[in-house]
Amino acid sequence: MVVESAGSIGCGTSSRNSEVVHAGIYYPTGSLKAKHCVRGSAQLLDFCSGRVRHNICGKLIVATSKTQLASLDRIAAHAAGNGVHLERLLAEAARAMEPELSCVGALFSPRTAVVDSHGLMEAFLADAEDAGAVVAFKTSVQSGQLLPGGGVEVKTGPAAFTIRADEVVNCAGLAASRVALALGVP
Repeated sequence: MVVESAGSIGCGTSSRNSEVVHAGIYYPTGSLKAKHCVRGSAQLLDFCSGRVRHNICGKLIVATSKTQLASLDRIAAHAAGNGVHLERLLAEAARAMEPELSCVGALFSPRTAVVDSHGLMEAFLADAEDAGAVVAFKTSVQSGQLLPGGGVEVKTGPAAFTIRADEVVNCAGLAASRVALALGVP
């Protein structure tokens, strides 16, 4: 069961993102963010293949002065530590990709991509419904409580009904704190 306060999916912060599928270049090496970003990027692009509009367009990281070239080396080494391959480009090669670019060198991230976020959300919804999920649109969490024998009871509105579940995943975006408080979770 998905409880969604809006009339359709993707009306909140999900619809206001950059649509960039990051490669995992900058996260601290060994961190969960780095591991999940690298792995998740590959999984997301596999999921999108043939289903969701996306473009593996890559990204340039540029040095605009000779003093910045050492920074490119550090970024490349850091990315390699995260399992992300970057290609070092001379200025001419970077300008061949972007003719108006003014730089002295660059790194190219070939796996950085962009995705149609609304198409992605629709594909996620279709998969969830195919797997038996039910979505209650225009419904919000009003209150809830942890049950003595385990599980959670969630009361909704405006068309009030109660859901009893073993687990609740709170992915309410900007309303996540309010939902947590309504469920009695500090």
